[in-house]
Amino acid sequence: MRKYEVTYIVHPDLDADSFKQLNDQVQTWVKDGGGKVDKADVWGKRKLAYAIKKQKEGQYVLLHAHMQPATSALLERQFGLQESVLRFLIVAVEEDEPAAA
Repeated sequence: MRKYEVTYIVHPDLDADSFKQLNDQVQTWVKDGGGKVDKADVWGKRKLAYAIKKQKEGQYVLLHAHMQPATSALLERQFGLQESVLRFLIVAVEEDEPAAA
């Protein structure tokens, strides 16, 4: 499994329950694909650099996860189907290498 950082921006007007449900659903997608979520950081509502779908703000979330590359493709597809997700980015991260003795 590879290490990934999954960042996504959610519509700012999404209520707290729906926002939590979406975050839980994203983590479920990772786990269903055989992956593991190491850490989930909710950054909250922040101003966007430019308007996306006529929105000037968005709710940011960052996930650190270990998953297969096929799960990454599944996440991309699922994010594309979510109307409340304004943008997303999935990046493979290099594992920390042990120090040489």
